[in-house]
Amino acid sequence: MSAPTGKYLSKLANKRVLVLGGTSGIGFGVAEAALEHGAEVIVSNSNQPRLDAALARLRTAYPDAKIRGYTCDLSDAANVEANVDSLLSRAAADGTKIHHVAFTAGDSLPDLNLANATVASINAAMAVRFAGAVILAKLLPRYMDLDPANSLTLTGGTNTDKPSAGWSVLAGIGGAVEALSRGLAVDLKPVRVNLVSPGAVKTELFERFDTEMGGQLEAAYKAHTTTGEIGRPGDVAEAYIYLMKDRFASGAIVNTNGGRLLA
Repeated sequence: MSAPTGKYLSKLANKRVLVLGGTSGIGFGVAEAALEHGAEVIVSNSNQPRLDAALARLRTAYPDAKIRGYTCDLSDAANVEANVDSLLSRAAADGTKIHHVAFTAGDSLPDLNLANATVASINAAMAVRFAGAVILAKLLPRYMDLDPANSLTLTGGTNTDKPSAGWSVLAGIGGAVEALSRGLAVDLKPVRVNLVSPGAVKTELFERFDTEMGGQLEAAYKAHTTTGEIGRPGDVAEAYIYLMKDRFASGAIVNTNGGRLLA
């Protein structure tokens, strides 16, 4: 596909964008949006069949675009640093460094509340979303030029600001990720580091849970927004694209939650 032209649409043209967790949900939407802005996109997932399926979908939808994908297991504590370094080195293997990284990776949220929390379960819940992000940030300067045109965008969640009952531990982990994003904006400067904080989004995982609950999950979340809707990956992806394009945004948190914090 030809690169878009124009002062604003071309900001990501020919840029190299890495999306961790880019094979489904919000991450897949970010990959699609980056491709439509003319970027070269690399997606990662810990599961090879899912990665292959996502690459096939992207290549069918964008047959002329530059798309690659590699596996990277962020949950393997003993090997996570080697796994991330391998991903980054392959992403920049031809000598072109990475311009933007969107970190949308995350395993299924555990049934973790104050009553059943243990040190082990807390550490497990933080492995991908927090520890994985830290290791990524540690290694990224080797593969990204230190320039304010480049960026790293992390992912949080609305329950950090407005936790539901029983979510105190998970809200605390989300708060740690938000604080990490601000700290990294200082430690990685002039590279820009930001965070997108989405509300409920109709991802494949959400739809599976909603089906198991007979449609009650979606109805419940819709009732707690001012828009009467839940998010769609293609809409939430716009927040990540904005943060890639605005070279004056750093240390920012972009909320995209349908008014959840006001409802």
